[in-house]
Amino acid sequence: MIHPGRGLHGQAVEELGRRIIRGDYPPGSVVDPVNFETELGVSKTVVREAMRVLASKGLLESRQKRGTTIRPRADWNLLDSDLLRWQGSSAPTDGFLEDLAEVRAIVEPAGARLAALRRTPADLDAMRRALDAMAAAGTDAAAMVEADLAFHRALLDAAHNELLSRMEVVIEAGLRVRDRIVHGAQHFSDSIPVHQELVDAVEAGDPDAAVAAVESLLAQATDDLAAVRARTDQDVATDTLPKEVP
Repeated sequence: MIHPGRGLHGQAVEELGRRIIRGDYPPGSVVDPVNFETELGVSKTVVREAMRVLASKGLLESRQKRGTTIRPRADWNLLDSDLLRWQGSSAPTDGFLEDLAEVRAIVEPAGARLAALRRTPADLDAMRRALDAMAAAGTDAAAMVEADLAFHRALLDAAHNELLSRMEVVIEAGLRVRDRIVHGAQHFSDSIPVHQELVDAVEAGDPDAAVAAVESLLAQATDDLAAVRARTDQDVATDTLPKEVP
């Protein structure tokens, strides 16, 4: 059941999209729109419009005699901002996290190199404002995540390459899921100094130093995430140990 608030159509898209991404309906399975109407408590029109949106994202298709089926994962538009968000919003898989980390390692050093060569005073101001917001966030995980996203968005924009800037959707997905896990666990290294090094390198017009700073930042991000996951695994293992009987 979904409830009014953000619009029934939008909520239906969110709920059904998350279910498909989560694997509730495996690729190739047949789904019944009538069941969705009952489960979500919405009209046939709402479900039909939601399914039209999901079909445009490559998640499902409807054919006469075959009904509505979940399309193979290879057909999904995995760079769609909604799909990226749905994959990272609940319990992201190790494979998803590794894919995002690899894409960041390809895109962000290139973006930093171009930013050092092409940045404008406005670009530098945007990066500094985001860095100040990160410092002001303190232990506020939500504020830190938004400030970090703003910083990396400003960095890509400073490259002044429209296609590279469009990679923001992937970078944001990777950052948001990583930051949510790490900052939410309150277990992370102080990344302000490395971000400052990156700003300094971009301002100095030093592309090699900018690349080195980004690579240090990515390495730190990977280490922080690994530490949180290792601690989580240890906690789970501890909880499963047999308790001593007094």
